[in-house]
Amino acid sequence: MRIGILGLGRIGAFHAETLSGLDAVGSLVLTDPFADAAKAAAERFGAEVVDSPEALLAAGVDGIVVAAATDAHPALILAGVEAGVPVFCEKPVARTMAEGVEVLKAVAGRDVPIQIGYNRRFDTGFVNARAAVRSGELGKLHTVRSTTLDPAPPPAAYIAASGGIFRDCSVHDFDIIRWVTGREVTEVYAVGGNRGADFIKEAGDADTTGAILTLDDGTIAVVSNSRHNARGYDVRMEIHGFRDSIAVGLEDKLPLRSVEPGVTFPAGTPHDFFMDRFTEAYRAELTAFTEVVAGTRPSPCTIEDALEAGWIADACTLSLREHRPVTIEEVRVG
Repeated sequence: MRIGILGLGRIGAFHAETLSGLDAVGSLVLTDPFADAAKAAAERFGAEVVDSPEALLAAGVDGIVVAAATDAHPALILAGVEAGVPVFCEKPVARTMAEGVEVLKAVAGRDVPIQIGYNRRFDTGFVNARAAVRSGELGKLHTVRSTTLDPAPPPAAYIAASGGIFRDCSVHDFDIIRWVTGREVTEVYAVGGNRGADFIKEAGDADTTGAILTLDDGTIAVVSNSRHNARGYDVRMEIHGFRDSIAVGLEDKLPLRSVEPGVTFPAGTPHDFFMDRFTEAYRAELTAFTEVVAGTRPSPCTIEDALEAGWIADACTLSLREHRPVTIEEVRVG
């Protein structure tokens, strides 16, 4: 099949590399406002370059991958749908939840699949955790712990446009908690602080946060996030039930050092970047998209899914600002 990629920054170029290695993909068509980025990627992967999204959609593509800046997501999603071309779009759907709701309304009833990029749904550990929960082998759940710790903050310009740590970082934890447990979040309480880069505080954001989520069956989920984890990129989940407890991310590249005597775990080189930690998950995610394009599977992460994670992020943002518990229904609009 022929896949178009809109946006050839860090993640777009990474997707181009992944797609070029998939058996189902015969050719790539690329576009980016910065022509040099598209040209460099095209030379590397033997792809075709066009000068606009319109030209890309007219180039006979079977599906498109939207990896452009967040502000461009709504228009590009809608352009793909209008052209009848299946869309993969990196999260978030839009800059704000209100804009995301408008996208959802605009595509309602259209028979064009849209997949939003939440790659943890394709990581083997999380897939196995979901299967364990859904099979009932853990028994009734009582506690979930989810962690995302970045090795260092992104640039100041990125932070200023990110929408805040809950929408940019924690939202991956929120999505995977919903996906693994099969439950919805009803209420949150969030805290945060600034112990590191001044530019994060100046942007009105926190660099380290914690959130308590109450799920609709009474399970408590604890989410921990930070922009500062000197040992590496740390993504983990613990799931505790009345019959058993399991963990995702306890492997030799875990960026954590034990101080127990005689303990050598973890023994590997720590993960230092999200592309390192989730290389295979990204490959599985884009393989799934080729199946969506081929019509052999439905979207594994819909706009509705992405918006549900976004409501949790908005509730946490409000909770941190006002120092109080916030229900999801309080922030939900549309």
